[in-house]
Amino acid sequence: MELLMIAVFVAGYAGIVMEHPLKVNKAATALLLCAVLWTIYILHADTIVAASEGFLEHFNLTNLGDAVAGLPDLHDKVVKYVTEIQIIEGLGDVASTLFFLMGAMTIVELIDAHRGFSIITDKIATNNKKKLLWLLSIITFFMSAVLDNLTTTIVMVMLLRKLVADKTERWKYAGLIVIAANAGGAFSPIGDVTTIMLWVKGNITSGSVIANLFIPSVLAMVVPVAIASMSFKGELVSPKSASNAEGNNYITDREQKTIFFMGIGSLVFVPFFKMMTHLPPFIGVLLGLSILWIYTEMLYHKKKSIPENEKARISSVLKRVDFTTILFFLGILMAVNALQCAGILKEMAESLDQTIGNPFMIDFIIGLLSSIVDNVPLVAGSMGMYEIAETGMYATDGMFWTFLAYCAGVGGSVLIVGSAAGVIVMGLEKVDFIWYLKHISLLAFVGYLSGAAFYYLQETVILPLLGL
Repeated sequence: MELLMIAVFVAGYAGIVMEHPLKVNKAATALLLCAVLWTIYILHADTIVAASEGFLEHFNLTNLGDAVAGLPDLHDKVVKYVTEIQIIEGLGDVASTLFFLMGAMTIVELIDAHRGFSIITDKIATNNKKKLLWLLSIITFFMSAVLDNLTTTIVMVMLLRKLVADKTERWKYAGLIVIAANAGGAFSPIGDVTTIMLWVKGNITSGSVIANLFIPSVLAMVVPVAIASMSFKGELVSPKSASNAEGNNYITDREQKTIFFMGIGSLVFVPFFKMMTHLPPFIGVLLGLSILWIYTEMLYHKKKSIPENEKARISSVLKRVDFTTILFFLGILMAVNALQCAGILKEMAESLDQTIGNPFMIDFIIGLLSSIVDNVPLVAGSMGMYEIAETGMYATDGMFWTFLAYCAGVGGSVLIVGSAAGVIVMGLEKVDFIWYLKHISLLAFVGYLSGAAFYYLQETVILPLLGL
């Protein structure tokens, strides 16, 4: 069964990669992949699920023999466990991401519908391609650390649409924004889902991860941008002309700024809301969205002279949200969840531990694997394999956990489907997998390698020489 599931996943992954040659939308392939993997899993789950600790605990069984030695209703219990526990828990985790994504995308679309991003684009005085690349990359890097790489990418893609008219040029900028967003999220405890996981579970602390990963993360962004900038020559032609013509012309400058700052403020508030309440981030996003919704409804209620079709209410803005991207996320994340429930990802992690042994290399390879398979289950599997030790490499803020935060965050940039930021760019800008592989993947790998090499040097040479 495991080999069959791996083969199906590889075939489905190839279908996503070959989206354009096959003329089949990647969301359709991802949904099919999800359905097929879960079907295979439940049809062959009796022996795997019955031997799992979760199954035994759920049904209060004392040992594996009780489960596999011939319980008369074993199959029914397995089906119940898969359908009522594993799928529901997996769907809950995925839904948390999807609702966050939908809320953030709606807020960004609402800002855009009211010409809010012109507040930023009007301040960008340069048309020089190289200067613009550096400016956008630096903004993305630091914004990703404060917000998160997913939200930041959504915002930056909307800005790109206002600044760069040519699609090919915009794809180049978007690819480097993916690198900058993932690099910026890696050194912040709230910048990426994986760093949040490690931080919340006590594997890393905020002060340590920022201090130890800031320079490696900077290198992961700076090196690719510096290499790419050599090919960014000349001036952009009228980047703001399209932006000035779009948007709601019935809104005053004050109202435009209010919506912009309320929207960005609600996104910035999400990490702090999570820290204060310990609720999932999507609750914070929905809170911000609801406040914006109420404000815009009251605003348009006062502007009765505006034609109804010109009012950028949330109900009309929702039509602009790319739900194909949402469905793609649903399919691919639930497909990976099926692999996780089947124990395939944990076996992969254990195999790495047995065959390689070196913790640095294990982290490095996990980072590269995260460009193929979602980094969340990979990190979760690693956290399940190793206990937090009192001292040494596996202690809180130990080198294994800190380097894992870097690798899982930055390694996903190597392929466009390897991170939430990449999937967002793929969905919103329709960036082709093969195009990204040809033009961005090597740059991302060089950046990933540069940061990883510096971290290794920092931990094994620089800090020991300084006596730290």
